[in-house]
Amino acid sequence: MSIDLRNIEKPAHQKVFGLKKALSKEIQFGRGEFSSKKKEDLYSELGILIGSGLDIKSSFTVLIEESHKKTRQFYDSVYDQLIKGVSLSNALQSTGKISMYEYHTIRIGEETGNLVVVLKQLNQHFTESIKQKRQLVNTFSYPTLVISTAVIVVLFMMNFIIPMFEELFKRFHGELPALTRGVIITSKFISKYLWGMVLFISITGFSLFYVRKTDSFRRITSSLILKIPGVRTIIKKMYLAKFCQTFSLLNSSRIPIVTSIQLIQKIIGFYPFEVALSQIEKELVNGKLLHESFREYTIFDGKLITLTKVGEEVNKLNEIYETLSRQYSEEVQHKVALLNTILEPILIIFIGLFVAVILIAMYLPMFQMSNTMF
Repeated sequence: MSIDLRNIEKPAHQKVFGLKKALSKEIQFGRGEFSSKKKEDLYSELGILIGSGLDIKSSFTVLIEESHKKTRQFYDSVYDQLIKGVSLSNALQSTGKISMYEYHTIRIGEETGNLVVVLKQLNQHFTESIKQKRQLVNTFSYPTLVISTAVIVVLFMMNFIIPMFEELFKRFHGELPALTRGVIITSKFISKYLWGMVLFISITGFSLFYVRKTDSFRRITSSLILKIPGVRTIIKKMYLAKFCQTFSLLNSSRIPIVTSIQLIQKIIGFYPFEVALSQIEKELVNGKLLHESFREYTIFDGKLITLTKVGEEVNKLNEIYETLSRQYSEEVQHKVALLNTILEPILIIFIGLFVAVILIAMYLPMFQMSNTMF
């Protein structure tokens, strides 16, 4: 078995050159990568068929017969490549619809004779991924809806309601409270520069989208993410779970540790891990143990370091990492549920206070006027 990692690059469909290509590659619906659900079904069904004794070509014949129109096009494309003698990993990669993680995982399965095991693990990976995504959507959909509604309401009040109050206050010929003056000044500023702010936000968003894959942008954003309380823990544990799951698969396939670190570095997808693993690879080549290398980087927690040391001593890293992957995934689920519970009341209180300030600012002059009259 030989896996040459020196020339590994991101698949061609993931490279972005120029504005036109960026738009055509990224802003598409239903034409990019398969959804996680479709991939979960693909690897589950393919694993069952191959595990039942069918060869790969016959398995895809069955999948083609049972698939819908859009999915059938994908299967037909893979089947055509298989007929030409292309391996399953290369046939799937040629469609441009799988990730580097899937490509190299299937390739390892082919070269080690553990394809059925690998397909089952990929199925489990996407099952967990779907579960995590649903939890994240459930957690952040409510806050997003509340914040969006609050922004719309505040903009409406600033652009239409407050100017009406301002005209009314002009008739009083009295000095307005500081809070009211501040709100009116803010309202005038927003009314005057609203479209400019929208344009600025749009240009900024597009620029960030365009440079999102550069190392400098990834370094800055990942650093900011890891400073957000609550979110920091969830993100770290999500990638620790992915790291442990991938390492367990590679180690169980008898892939050398240095080679495993090289491969995980290219497919992990999170900048701090990539940087750490790049340095760890060099340290391992120089004779350092894996758990000793982990100690130098805060991205790896104490539990992982301790159990890695145990795994190296008893030569059972794959079993320990499989257990760790499951534990980290469960911790992510718990943290996401907890974050959801905390966010809802905080958002309600914050938005309620914000709206209350505006209302108090508008009615405060009326209260002062009524006190003066009586």
